[in-house]
Amino acid sequence: MKRLAVVVACLLMMSGLPAGASDIEREKRLASQIVDSIMDGEPVFLNSGAHEFLTLYTEADEPAGAVIILHGRGFHPNWADVAYPLRVGLVEQGWTTLSVQMPVLDKEAKFYDYLEIMDEAGPRIEAGIDYLKQQGDDKIVLIAHSCSVHMVMAWVDAGRMRDIDGFVGIGMGAVDYKQPMKKPFPLNTITVPVLDVYGEDEYPAVIRGAPERLAAIQEAGNPKSKQVTVPGANHYFTDEGDALLEVVGSWLQGL
Repeated sequence: MKRLAVVVACLLMMSGLPAGASDIEREKRLASQIVDSIMDGEPVFLNSGAHEFLTLYTEADEPAGAVIILHGRGFHPNWADVAYPLRVGLVEQGWTTLSVQMPVLDKEAKFYDYLEIMDEAGPRIEAGIDYLKQQGDDKIVLIAHSCSVHMVMAWVDAGRMRDIDGFVGIGMGAVDYKQPMKKPFPLNTITVPVLDVYGEDEYPAVIRGAPERLAAIQEAGNPKSKQVTVPGANHYFTDEGDALLEVVGSWLQGL
């Protein structure tokens, strides 16, 4: 086993990618494609302390607050099926949005591969929070989809959660075949309002975990927290962006 680990580490070094590090070159390619095609919002590069990363900032005319949007695994901040409908649609409902490029690996990477880079997400979340506060936004809600939920929960587990007035988890608990979660989400420790949203046609792990997530949310005790199932939606909310926007937007209005 030790020999295998050494071989893997050597191969990663030869490829220019440190063991346990995200694929920065792939991320740069994604950023270049997005910046060249962006129609709504403004590209803003923030710094995580390790390197710069892309965000898309879209300001509402009279904002009720701001949301940070974290896309699913292997995607980007302008992804058509979840990120784009929320980052543009919520602006029309009076919420400034900051959609953040999260750490990525190669396209074949699985859930357990991403566990190795979870700690790269926290500094990006914090940089996003700090940027919004610099723009004068006092109410900030964090919205995460799929793998980014795992990244947020790692941030919470590390005791670093701060300056957040609400959390929306979309498709929480998604994993790969024979790669179950290693421990439950610390939802019972999140005292700000939490919205747990998942599709009726979700991945089995997300649906199976719904009762446990709801119990943890209820244990945290915030009366504004709730769990919502979107009829007909799959994990990626394909062609269901409007329905997702309606659920999230309506909940945000109650904060």
